[in-house]
Amino acid sequence: MKTFEELGVCESIRKAIDELGFVHPMPVQEAVIPYLLANEKDVIALAQTGTGKTAAFGIPLLERIDTSRRETQALVLSPTRELCLQIADDLRDFAKYMDGVHVEAVYGGAAIEPQMRALKKGVEIIVATPGRLVDLMHRGYAKLEQVTNIVLDEADEMLNMGFSDSINEIFESLSEDHHTLMFSATMSKEVERVAKKYLHDYEEIVVGSRNEGAESVNHIYYMVNAKDKYLALKRIVDYYPRIFAIIFCRTKVETQEVADKLIKDGYNAESLHGDLSQQQRDLTMQKFRNHLTQLLVATDVAARGLDVDDLTHVINFGLPDDIESYTHRSGRTGRAGKKGTSISIVHSREKFKIRNIEKIICKEFVKAEIPSAEEICKKQLYKVMDQIVKTDVDDEEIAPFMQDINRYFEYIDKEELIKKIVSLEFGKFLAYYAEAPEIEAVVPDKKEKKPQSDKQKLQNKAQKGYRRLFINLGKRDGFYPGELMQTLNRFVGGRQEVGHIDLLDTISYFEVPEKDAKKVMIQLTGIRHKGRTVRCNDADEGGKAPEGKKPSKQRRPKKDNWRELMNKAPKDLKGKEPDFSEEGWAMRKPRKKKK
Repeated sequence: MKTFEELGVCESIRKAIDELGFVHPMPVQEAVIPYLLANEKDVIALAQTGTGKTAAFGIPLLERIDTSRRETQALVLSPTRELCLQIADDLRDFAKYMDGVHVEAVYGGAAIEPQMRALKKGVEIIVATPGRLVDLMHRGYAKLEQVTNIVLDEADEMLNMGFSDSINEIFESLSEDHHTLMFSATMSKEVERVAKKYLHDYEEIVVGSRNEGAESVNHIYYMVNAKDKYLALKRIVDYYPRIFAIIFCRTKVETQEVADKLIKDGYNAESLHGDLSQQQRDLTMQKFRNHLTQLLVATDVAARGLDVDDLTHVINFGLPDDIESYTHRSGRTGRAGKKGTSISIVHSREKFKIRNIEKIICKEFVKAEIPSAEEICKKQLYKVMDQIVKTDVDDEEIAPFMQDINRYFEYIDKEELIKKIVSLEFGKFLAYYAEAPEIEAVVPDKKEKKPQSDKQKLQNKAQKGYRRLFINLGKRDGFYPGELMQTLNRFVGGRQEVGHIDLLDTISYFEVPEKDAKKVMIQLTGIRHKGRTVRCNDADEGGKAPEGKKPSKQRRPKKDNWRELMNKAPKDLKGKEPDFSEEGWAMRKPRKKKK
């Protein structure tokens, strides 16, 4: 095994990483660092989360900085604020004994003025989220003309979150002689597309296999009926008394509901999602990092970049739609060579996802049975006994009270006292599981359900309380869930709640709460997306014709009615021809006048 000195790392950085406890380089560091130090070619590095990627690109990045120039020479892009801060802190730690290296993190969700002042003074390295960096570029504070090295960390996730346009704008601001480093856990089509567009004569460095799951992670799934998912979650958590885990949910609403139930049932749990204020998110994450919270219930986006030591489990409260998200989730555990477990609670309709994930990560899932009440009680009892036996006793501290203690327990024998102590700690589990509701066995389908075809997606119906909307953008437009969420947040305002999403090649369907449907249609229709005019309709009315009927042609109202409707139209739509096929107002391209 090589040392950092053998990799060619300079003395000042070696001194800093020695203090951080870096003894030997990890595989990704051993593969990437010497290559970057010896070559100035573009690089794509594929490695799982938790394998030491920050040091792999951070150390060569620092070595390339010219400290005599107080201008931005290196740029690191990350998908989330949390990861952005983590990378900036790590780079500062590595550069502890390097004079003249200034690292600044710029990100959304925080006041922009301090970041503007820091950039005005001059920094050699900027670590940024794409959206905030573009904002600072427009204001004239982020100047990238002298940047010679740019790093995209977790590039696959940035693209999934819909940062394509921002990344394109950032690259267009760089000089032609810059070098690009892309680090990703998976090699998706989007990552390949960006690589072909912006990387030149690049080297691909793969640690492990392409798109594989972390070798130190075990993958387990429990099959239950949808109504029993929360009961199953409780049993799994109880079966692992020393669990320290992130529980991933699909939506913000589900995340808050699961966290509230766990807290009500006496578990040490907290929620983490986009509806929390930045201050609440920071406090929640700090408590979890310090192991003051045992269970963190989170959405994928909120937990991105959350680097926590000794995470024992990742629990998927339902599988994500895309395999890349599963890879990132499971990569939260089994880090730095330690073992971890990824648990998925699935219902029968999700079984096909298990098979798809197995093919990509080249690892087999183990199907497990939900622990019985007896098995759980035994595990909890052993935990209580272990705690009692391993409790350290300070004789001097307790000596002044021993006389009173002995007098109090004078008429209780040893066996009775042990029973009372164990019952005090263990009684709640015995009481609960004595009358715990049974989890019904899942009746297997004769045929395993396959992913829906585009034709089937067209026939889907909205869940109760939601309306299904149509939009004329699809996968060919790079319109994935992250891009949809970013578009909604940008044009509708706030954080728009979204239900089920069906993506097709050229169109898409998505669900929003009934109360928000009209507003979403109004705000999205007429905007421009990658040169295309967007149309957003009610899926049952404007998106497609009802079954067995042909869509009727839209008739323009009579002149008087048309003028009356135009007077009621929002100000920004006046003077333009409306589309009356909806309840709300929607823009349509004006008809060309015949000459």
